[in-house]
Amino acid sequence: MSYLDKYGYKPDEAAISNAISAIAGNLESFSSPEVLKQCFSIMDLTTLRPNDTEASVAKLVDKVNNLASAYPDYPAPASICVYPNFARTVRSRLAVPGVHVTTVASCFPSAQSFPEVKAAECAMAVKEGADEIDIVLALNAFLAGDSERAYEEIVKMRNAIDSAAASVGRKVVMKVILETGLLLCPDNIAEASFLAMEAGADFIKTSTGKVEVNATPVAAYVMCEAIRRYYEVSGRKVGFKAAGGISTARDAVCYYQIVSSILGTQWLDRSLFRFGVSRLGNSLMSAVSQQTVSYF
Repeated sequence: MSYLDKYGYKPDEAAISNAISAIAGNLESFSSPEVLKQCFSIMDLTTLRPNDTEASVAKLVDKVNNLASAYPDYPAPASICVYPNFARTVRSRLAVPGVHVTTVASCFPSAQSFPEVKAAECAMAVKEGADEIDIVLALNAFLAGDSERAYEEIVKMRNAIDSAAASVGRKVVMKVILETGLLLCPDNIAEASFLAMEAGADFIKTSTGKVEVNATPVAAYVMCEAIRRYYEVSGRKVGFKAAGGISTARDAVCYYQIVSSILGTQWLDRSLFRFGVSRLGNSLMSAVSQQTVSYF
């Protein structure tokens, strides 16, 4: 039985298109300073470049540390997201309470390696200081029709994260990246969403930001509908993270309204909604102040 059959859900592409068009046609009315600042507060401020260094990561952390003095009217972002080898750098330098250390893992972005290597990387990232781990769905299994193997890999990483987290005395959030741009159709996006949630994802995330097609409103809509249906059946709330190509305030407000319209206001909080971004912060600040801001 497919997950779509199990949960009694199938994406209605025409209805989704109409809903997204309605949201897109009203974005200006949604873009209040309060909403823009709320979008700012749920950012996973991200640097995932081949040329990242300890110095460049430390510079980003310092931007977050100094935000309250430079812009006292802004909330802190939700987290700083880096490669796992920089978790210790962020954790040792970060001085803002409530801002988490997020790392990617599972041989990001391709996830093309041995499950044991992926699990070991997750555990190492936790022990180095990660509060949140973003792993990648095993597309090599999922796209070959082997959902069981894709599920088992997520469970293996969930167990590795939980074991390492217990050893250091804290809970660690696991987000599963579906890489929706490579899933090709809404049915696959929904199927992958349910699979990841059943395997223990705390969040499901659109994209790595490293492929040609990343976050899209259609993918977000399908994922949020799947989250709603999963909650109706299981009673467990799973978060949503949009990532990849989200660079303007207009982009952010569009996804904010998708989440609001499908999941309601209780999901409009950093505990259940995130943006994975590298450029969005300046765009949101510029939109609020109505002038160009280049802080990050």
